[in-house]
Amino acid sequence: MKFYRVYIELTNVCGLKCSFCPTKDRADTTMSLEFFETIVSQVKSYTKEVACHVVGDPLTLNNLNEYLDILDKHQLKAILTTSGYYTKKQTHNTLFHKAVKQINFSINSYNKNNSAITLNQYIEPILKVCKEKQNSAKEIFINLRVWNLNEYLSDSNFNKELFKILEQHFNIELNIEQHSLKSKDTIRLEYKTLLHFDNYFEWPSLDNKIYGDGTCQGLSSHIAILANGVVVPCCLDSKADINLGNLKRETLKSILQSKKAQDIINGFKIGKCTQELCLKCSYKDRFNLERL
Repeated sequence: MKFYRVYIELTNVCGLKCSFCPTKDRADTTMSLEFFETIVSQVKSYTKEVACHVVGDPLTLNNLNEYLDILDKHQLKAILTTSGYYTKKQTHNTLFHKAVKQINFSINSYNKNNSAITLNQYIEPILKVCKEKQNSAKEIFINLRVWNLNEYLSDSNFNKELFKILEQHFNIELNIEQHSLKSKDTIRLEYKTLLHFDNYFEWPSLDNKIYGDGTCQGLSSHIAILANGVVVPCCLDSKADINLGNLKRETLKSILQSKKAQDIINGFKIGKCTQELCLKCSYKDRFNLERL
């Protein structure tokens, strides 16, 4: 069994309350370096790439560099996903650590929080990182995520303001009308620096309505490990509604070979959901539409 990526939640602390994110039920938890290395030593048999988040923001950590050192020690690459609010907290050496393959900045986090700073003040450190990457010729990807598209164009004013700032910084002409309703659209701003669009999505929840059976990439392309050690089949299962086991007490191999995990895998192969959360997840429709 191999995965394209494994999500390891270094911390579930993000410091924000974005309206598009699920409410947080779990206590604030940060994975210790020692526990992280025991997990990484197991994960490296299944993947070459670790995304350092589920719902937390890895840039909130003062010692993020040490987590990246561990990934590099085990020859794994890191994906950092952040709101961008804590960019100034991290040094150049951490953001451009040799283990880092990609940094995703969730730009719409600014628009969905009551912030005392201006958009320019928020995005200036992010654009500084983009500039440093170009000046130092670092071979990492930077994605500026604008995942706020919907049929009502409710964020169009924010996007217009953002486009003006990006046009000036990157000396590029951007046509917002061309990208207003195109999901999964990407604009190249400069070498390995991308502006990525996608639709809002509904987080799976046991409180959602039933969407029915279908397939999913959970336990196929990826798994997720929460900061408390719980393994879940999907990076959107932030509340561990599908608890497959805990790496504080079990090995990753035994968890993945468990009947519960295998039932989920075999169910998805024939388009069946064996878990209530999966039945109440609309995100899987993206994969089911791709099969039509």
